[in-house]
Amino acid sequence: MTYMIKDMPEGERPRERLERYGAAALASHELLAILLQTGTSRLSAIEIAENILREIRDPAGLRDKTIHELGAFRGVGKAKAITILAALELGKRALQETREAPKIVSSADVFRLVKDDLSGLKQEVLLALFLDLKNRLIAQKTIFVGGLNQSLIHPREIFKYAVKYSAYSVILVHNHPSGDPEPSRQDLDVTEVLRKAGELMQIPIVDHIVVGKDRYRSINEYGPKKSGR
Repeated sequence: MTYMIKDMPEGERPRERLERYGAAALASHELLAILLQTGTSRLSAIEIAENILREIRDPAGLRDKTIHELGAFRGVGKAKAITILAALELGKRALQETREAPKIVSSADVFRLVKDDLSGLKQEVLLALFLDLKNRLIAQKTIFVGGLNQSLIHPREIFKYAVKYSAYSVILVHNHPSGDPEPSRQDLDVTEVLRKAGELMQIPIVDHIVVGKDRYRSINEYGPKKSGR
């Protein structure tokens, strides 16, 4: 008779062990069994996981399998194969984002980072980029959608995230749907208000980038003559 997970002592079940000791404490077949969730009438999820890993020899081999190949394992099928591949891709992206947090040292770096997010939008969107002491990106947040207006954009919406992420500095970015990145008077006024708030919070707004169609302008680099200061 097959020894199903529900028949195991509670302290030996994969889910309970992960909850108690953390994912790092589990063997690879136990982690895979959690993704499988259920077994068959003849095989437990743990046995199915052990069979898969026995054949591919190394958990890394899961990355090379297609949905069809994983689904062909007894007790897996298409839905479970999709779950496994989704978990692998999510883990890969999480590692990449941790390992490859971009360093921002110029307005060009900002433009490369956000141009795909902002291109083609029909209304203005204000983003905040939160940086650490070494100018590496901690997080990117959408702060406001709509025309920039200092009466509508409150500094707390930016600095609550800055405090949450323990940011050392902030860069603001917004788009001009017209495609012309030339800063408006409103853009300059909003920047000044937020810059002063940053000084009070001791979390400086180091720049504000305006993105147009394939072009951008840095308000820091805009110059006192054109900005009226």
